Amino acid sequence: QVQLVESGGGLVQPGGSLRLSCAASRRTLGFSNMAWFRQAPGKEREGVAVIAMMLGDTYYSDSVKGRFTISRDNAKSTVYLQMNNLSPEDTAVYYCAAGRAFTIVAGSYDYWGQGTQVTVSS
Repeated sequence: QVQLVESGGGLVQPGGSLRLSCAASRRTLGFSNMAWFRQAPGKEREGVAVIAMMLGDTYYSDSVKGRFTISRDNAKSTVYLQMNNLSPEDTAVYYCAAGRAFTIVAGSYDYWGQGTQVTVSS
């Protein structure tokens, strides 16, 4: 069974920081890439960042570039999303995903976590 479990969401003030974690089953590590997506009410899923699990190559959406950092710890089967300088526009449910392609296109991913809510508000 492949399972992804997100954690670390919550309420944070504008300008604050938050770190999300995604714990993956060992089988998930057989996929080359893991990514973070987000979905706000009334909006479609938006790709946030992707990381190649072997060599650590990363790619970010323009909306988070310079503020968010994706990283992984293969020994712990965990991927992280460090979010800095958060704004209300970052409010969304954040999902992690695992797949075979290096992309932030949601349809290319095979496995998804349940999501964790991030709310940025004063």
